[in-house]
Amino acid sequence: MYATTLAKTAYDNPDQPVRTARGTEFELFARVTRRLKQAAGAGKTAFPALAQAVYDNRRLWSVLAADVADPSNALPAELRARLFYLNEFTQTHSRKVLAGGASPEVLVEINTAIMRGLRQQGENT
Repeated sequence: MYATTLAKTAYDNPDQPVRTARGTEFELFARVTRRLKQAAGAGKTAFPALAQAVYDNRRLWSVLAADVADPSNALPAELRARLFYLNEFTQTHSRKVLAGGASPEVLVEINTAIMRGLRQQGENT
């Protein structure tokens, strides 16, 4: 009896809320965006933190682009195309940020807009 109970609760974490896919996406964008903001506000001495945040943001967008490029993705085709374009812009702008020729604030604004969309869609479903 004790072993069975242990097995059932081994991976159970009652303190962890259950998240939807949209909630998980929102949380990922929120984490990366927070790190971008912090690194951007810390000045030139925080370039390693900025580089890491930009790298993580690019990875997030790459995964999102791969997801929306999948023909089985259920999002409307126009929205998928817009998200794919935002990935291309994000990748290009990130290179400029890392080269010191652009501000990361645009990346923060894009991510914030995506988070707003995720929150609104979550309220509508």
